Amino acid sequence: MKNIAKVIAILLISTVPVLAQAKKAKNMDKKKILFVVTSHDKKGSTGEPTGFYLGEASHPWEVLHNAGYTIDFVSPKGGKAPVDGFDLKDPVNKEFWENAEYHNKIDNTLKPSQVNPADYAAIYYAGGHGAMWDFADNDELQKIAASIYEKGGIVGAVCHGPAGLVNIKLSNGNYLVDGKKINAFTNEEEEAVGLTKVVPFLLEDGLKAHGAKFEKSGMWQQHVTVDQRVVTGQNPQSAKRVGEAILAELKKK
Repeated sequence: MKNIAKVIAILLISTVPVLAQAKKAKNMDKKKILFVVTSHDKKGSTGEPTGFYLGEASHPWEVLHNAGYTIDFVSPKGGKAPVDGFDLKDPVNKEFWENAEYHNKIDNTLKPSQVNPADYAAIYYAGGHGAMWDFADNDELQKIAASIYEKGGIVGAVCHGPAGLVNIKLSNGNYLVDGKKINAFTNEEEEAVGLTKVVPFLLEDGLKAHGAKFEKSGMWQQHVTVDQRVVTGQNPQSAKRVGEAILAELKKK
């Protein structure tokens, strides 16, 4: 009996590190966030360049990266993501752009087919006008976001990034935004930049059409809305606060 007890004790002791490693691996998965950036580089027929807006990636990245989260980047086509709003006088933009690890991730974004939703605690859609052309109708990204959300994760977006939320459907058949308070680049802001006739649809109208309770402030004012684990911001000025709101939601989990 003593020998059997000794063997059991040895087995239990040897199992502890394995369980600890498994727990650590699980926790590491929950310390990852997926950023979505556009692959589209032209503003419709104008020929003007566009892409993801640098500050809308860098400012939430700074908040979440400093909190210990690893950020992965995915785009509709994968590979190098086109960038807009390239202002390295902004120290946060500069820090992000000159970070070798994350610059490499922007140059080599994942394809949606390479993403396992179970690895992520949150998904965040960065804006930039390019998002209006390739976010809303991407079925793969919609399924990734729905999976993360329905497993208790956070969905965030800023400016034109909520174009990625417009057509997301949950397993009950309802649109993700239906009945939720949502914020995004407004019709007034789109008119102010002269692109109401260029973008494929008006983001505010598209969100309202699928049941969103759209909120907004005056043009270029910071505005962040949080409702049922969905975090949305109105414009580039709101990007850092969106990152902070996502972090606050993650801390509740």
